[in-house]
Parts: sequence; C-alpha cells; structure tokens
Amino acid sequence: MKLVVALGGNALLRRDQPPTADNQLENIRRAAAQLARVAMHHDLVLTHGNGPQVGLLALQAAAYVDVEAYPLDVLGAQTDGMIGYLLEQELANLLPASRAVTTLITRVEVDAHDPAFRHPSKPIGPVYSKAESERVAADKGWTMVAEGAAFRRVVASPLPVRVLGLQAIGWLLERGALVIAAGGGGIPVARTGDGSDLPGLHGVAAVIDKDLCSSLLARELRADLLVIATDVPAVYLDWGQPSQCAIGKVTPQALAGHDFAAGSMGPKVEAARAFVLATGQRAVIGSLDRIEDMLAGKAGTQVCPEAAGGADIL
Repeated sequence: MKLVVALGGNALLRRDQPPTADNQLENIRRAAAQLARVAMHHDLVLTHGNGPQVGLLALQAAAYVDVEAYPLDVLGAQTDGMIGYLLEQELANLLPASRAVTTLITRVEVDAHDPAFRHPSKPIGPVYSKAESERVAADKGWTMVAEGAAFRRVVASPLPVRVLGLQAIGWLLERGALVIAAGGGGIPVARTGDGSDLPGLHGVAAVIDKDLCSSLLARELRADLLVIATDVPAVYLDWGQPSQCAIGKVTPQALAGHDFAAGSMGPKVEAARAFVLATGQRAVIGSLDRIEDMLAGKAGTQVCPEAAGGADIL
C-alpha cells in the first residue's frame, strides 16, 4: 500500500517545548520508531511541519543586524534540510540497510494571484512593540498585526497548485525508497507572469499549509491512504466543550456540515475531504502513537467514500 503520512508539529516538538536540538531529536526518535514499523510493510512518503523552526530562524536573524535577514522561502529550505536530515537518520537507523531513505527539498507552485496574498494571515517571526512594528512595516513593506500588546508579521497562506519534482518522488518510490518531501508544506514558488512561453519561477513570502499540500501530493502520487498524524486521538465535534465527542467513521460529505478551527483542525479536515473526494480512497486523522491501528481502521477519524457508508461518533 502506498501511504502519504503528514507529521504534525507535535512529532517534532511537544506543546510548549522550546525548539532546542535535543528536544527535537528526542521527539523525532519517538516518531521514527512508529513510522519504521509501518515502513516495513508499505511504500511511504513522509511530510512534516516546520513552523517553530522557521520562527526560530527568523528570531535569530532579527538578532543579527549586520546582514539582511534571508527571505522566507530560503528559511523554509533551511528548516526542511535540517528536519529532513534528523528524520532520515533516525529512520535509517531503524530500517534494514537495504532500504533507502532520502530527503527532497520540495518546491510547491502557488498562484501569484491567489486572494491570500491580499489578506496575509499566518504569523511568523519575532514580536515587536507598536513603534518597532510601524518602523519595520514601513522599511520592509511587511503586514503587521496585533497579538495582545505586541505585534507580529503575517504572511499569505496560498493554496498549493502543483508539487514540483513529483517525477523524482515517484521514481524513488518505485525503487523502494522511503521519501521525505514537501516539508512545511513545501517551498512556495510562483510564476513571473511575464507572458513568455517559459515564465520563470521565484520564491514568495508565504507559508503553504502542510496538510493541504500533503493532500495534493497524495492525490498526485495516487496514494492508497492519506494519514494526518497529530497529537489528538481523532477529530472532535464541540472541541473543548462539555458536549465534545470524537468522530469515528465519517464521509467527506458529512464533515462538510461542520465547522472546525481554521488554525488547527480545519485544514486537516479539508485536506482529508479533498483527498477522499478526488480519489475514492480513505484518509485518517489521529494520533501518531496509534498509526498502526489507524491503518487498520481501528483508530482515529476515518474519512471514507460515501459508498462505504455511514458516520460514527465515538
């Protein structure tokens, strides 16, 4: 079975943990132990988040003023290399020597005219005072928003249009490799739009949602299953309320009738729905600790084609 597994940020850092190298390595080793068992029996493409790591690089860059901070697409590539290296090494330590594990720095095309560029929403980087934020916004042309008494930069979160390098990912899978790709939702690039026959691509200051990109990648690879691994057992209705309840088996049509938080579960649900509707295959959202049960249909929120029938509230 061909799997695309999207690792949530908790696989790299537990909630409220500082993003130290030791903390990340400890968590990645725990995740690798789960994933290696799955990889023994399935073809696997692994994606991951990079939000805290990009934020840390932005903070470090802000502290060193002698050199202009690197653009966001370059910071994304740096974090993808770092996280990919850690995942690759720990997985390779657990798998047979004959099983190749490789990391690809993946560009993902977005539409330069995506409405998200007119309404930046993703906070990144350091916090500023009101006066500092006004100075930085005027100097760099950034969009700043208030977070309590402080201010932060926000960037666009456009929809992924096309995963570049798909042929290389497919080639590696066909030869038995475990592929780590599209980290952090991929590095966002857009076409120049100059009207030429071969318009070029350039990096853009944006953040692509990791789960939406993973869903697109899974569809383009014709995966048999999309797994969105997070730190909760399932998708919940009425999350945080006394009436909260977990969703077991559900159709994408039934999920469309509910609202989920835009900054957390919403994109995961939409990613799962899009994959199932486009492919007729299954997607599952749940805890990485139970990934083998999720594959067997015994844990997590199982998003199934309508023909599979029914919804089940656990």
